[in-house]
Amino acid sequence: MSQNNKIQNFAMIDPHIHQWNPYHKPHAAYHLVKSLGKHPKLMDKLLRLIKPKPLLETIGQTDHILAPYLPQDYAKDLGEFKVESVIHVEANWHDHKGTGTVGETRWLKTLNFNAQDLKLAAIVAAADPRSKHFKQVLDMHQQESPLFKGIRKMASFHSDKEIYRWCDQAHLYRDKKFLKGFEEIAKRRLSFDAWCYSTQLSDVLYLAQQFPETAIMLDHLGTPAGLFGPVGNTTGRTVDMRNVIFEDWKQHLSQLAQQPNVYTKISGLMMPVLGHRYHLNGKKASVSEIVHDCRPLIDHAIDSFGIERVLFASNYPMDKPSARLDDLIRAYIDIIEPYGTQALSRVFYQNAQNFYRLD
Repeated sequence: MSQNNKIQNFAMIDPHIHQWNPYHKPHAAYHLVKSLGKHPKLMDKLLRLIKPKPLLETIGQTDHILAPYLPQDYAKDLGEFKVESVIHVEANWHDHKGTGTVGETRWLKTLNFNAQDLKLAAIVAAADPRSKHFKQVLDMHQQESPLFKGIRKMASFHSDKEIYRWCDQAHLYRDKKFLKGFEEIAKRRLSFDAWCYSTQLSDVLYLAQQFPETAIMLDHLGTPAGLFGPVGNTTGRTVDMRNVIFEDWKQHLSQLAQQPNVYTKISGLMMPVLGHRYHLNGKKASVSEIVHDCRPLIDHAIDSFGIERVLFASNYPMDKPSARLDDLIRAYIDIIEPYGTQALSRVFYQNAQNFYRLD
């Protein structure tokens, strides 16, 4: 199949994009961009002085974080590709007090996806099952939008202190208070997006075993930090260490895949936290380089989950420092295509429909 035919005839849903506008108040960079938005180089320098090194290493660059990322930006990054529907996954909305995260769902209603020939098909919102406001937050998300399908609560917490921790505690998905709150997700038949590092995959397995009737999505194949190069203090420093990361990830992913309620996303595989160095060399990965890096991960995911529980997703713009969006899509199609036309349809379209109940 030629690349042109792929572009013209291939139906796609992108079930993991992020939208934000730092000029909108609930954003970590709000005050910075309000003051220095016309001076991006100065903003970058200042951000590198005030933000922790682990965060900066994780995101790789700052320009895509400090600029708005809205439907028109995503549509431009798609290039010639046609995506039928997108799903917004919570983007670390800065107001987490009380019911503050509902503001993100409310804000999404103001964005004009239709003008870009895109459809916002679902919202995976932010909420913390440990919060005393959790039930109220779920109620409000549901009241704000019929597109609300589930929540994500990030648990990414690495033992290497110099790898950024997106969670305030280790082993969140085993926490008794979290599990008690999670009962409300199961009761309402909402889905749950889990994001953790590969060292925490056993925590996702534990959660899935406690709630076997709840649909759980493992984001980004479990993010094996340091797989492609050194990150943090000691992670991925040598070839032998990187081989151990890969073998441990494979073993734990295979175990997790035995839970039939768990799906996973082929996404986030070009984030700098995996050890990619493309942005440090002032370049983007080529399609062949993306295929080379990602094929072993994707092949193992399909071997473990089958074609019925693996989803393509872009995670854009978080992979932007390493790869262009259209090149990511081309590379993922090249990797999936040998599995056949049914696999392409399932991975790029049908599985997202099924998991997020888009029908």
